[in-house]
Amino acid sequence: MDPQPVSEPAEAVPAEIVPDSERRGLIAAMPAAARPFLSLARVDRPIGAWLLYWPGAWAIALAGGAVRRWDLLLWFALGAFVMRAAGCVYNDIVDRDLDAQVARTRLRPLASKRVSLTAAWIWLVALCLVGLVVLLRLAPVARIVALASLALVAAYPFMKRITWWPQAWLGLVFSWAALVGWPAVTGTLPAPALLLYAGSVLWVIGYDTIYALQDVEDDALAGVRSSARALGSRARGGVACFYAGAVGLWGAAIWAVRPQPLALAALLPVALHLAWQVTALRPADGADALAKFRTNRFAGLLMALACLVIGQSA
Repeated sequence: MDPQPVSEPAEAVPAEIVPDSERRGLIAAMPAAARPFLSLARVDRPIGAWLLYWPGAWAIALAGGAVRRWDLLLWFALGAFVMRAAGCVYNDIVDRDLDAQVARTRLRPLASKRVSLTAAWIWLVALCLVGLVVLLRLAPVARIVALASLALVAAYPFMKRITWWPQAWLGLVFSWAALVGWPAVTGTLPAPALLLYAGSVLWVIGYDTIYALQDVEDDALAGVRSSARALGSRARGGVACFYAGAVGLWGAAIWAVRPQPLALAALLPVALHLAWQVTALRPADGADALAKFRTNRFAGLLMALACLVIGQSA
């Protein structure tokens, strides 16, 4: 194990290795010793928790449980927050050497050696214990499905080393809540849940390709693979195809629940939002790519509203 101390006193940490995110907002208000751990869990960047949460919320809503089982929406929110945090910690443990080579990630607590490897593992276990509390609140079938995701989660950080499409693996992981949410409401895993999941996988590939546009040059130097690098100048078209496929599969899920043409109109707001992302995207502008990526929390909300309308009226 790494023999370094859990964290250095704030005054001993060189200012140049402390990211700006730890000097403002929520993290800055916390005790100095806690800041690197909160940064490790990406508490300052809740977008990841939102993106992990939405597929589960969709499934709960489309299964008709948004009102009757409103408590599940809250449990899934807690689960998304802590498991996304745990995933970030695990990812940084695996990627600490690669992160040190990429400008955007070199100040992460493990890459900059402000948190020891031992302390990171302890933090990871603590977060997972909170996730276990959420797991125990679910129906038996939902628990089994949730546990089945662990192998995918464990393998994800290694995908960028062996495939040009780690975003596809992320899609499998970040969409898994859709397969958990439905049986949490009904105790079953029917075809609409599978269609919802498949559509979410394509949505994740699309938005994470946009996210990866920020790091194309650094990734090339570090030997990190991504869909953004694989698509190159065709990135915009690739994202458009993934988004179109996502909307098509979501439409099939809604049709399976309520086979009426008017029901598909519920998807119009989210479809228009995704179309705007593609048409307004500037692939060569990393700041614009990050901004477009972040708007997917609103895409998730629009999809949740569509599922709520259909689920409550079916």
